[in-house]
Amino acid sequence: MKYGTKAIKRAKLELWPNPNPDRDYVIDISYPEFTCLCPRSGYPDFAEIRVTYTPDQKVVELKSLKLYLNSFRDESISHEAVTNLIFDVLKKQLKPRRLEVTGDFNVRGNVKTVIRVAM
Repeated sequence: MKYGTKAIKRAKLELWPNPNPDRDYVIDISYPEFTCLCPRSGYPDFAEIRVTYTPDQKVVELKSLKLYLNSFRDESISHEAVTNLIFDVLKKQLKPRRLEVTGDFNVRGNVKTVIRVAM
């Protein structure tokens, strides 16, 4: 097994202390190379995942987020399910003041899908 595959297999979100918990500020992360598999056809789905949040006590370490998002590349999961799952995991672990996760999926079969989950 190659080192990248091992890293993805062991992927866990790593959280760091927020250096400015007394201040409201926004972190906007985009991951334009997201992939998962269509649960019906098995074809790959490509998307940009955007995470926008106002941290409270914790922030997410970016490499761990990248590896976590890469872990979906062989998963059969719908656009709606994967976007909501990413949101739920981040909300539970980060406990942010505000969070939005957007799955902006590439056109396939002449259909464009954008899923937004926010609190």
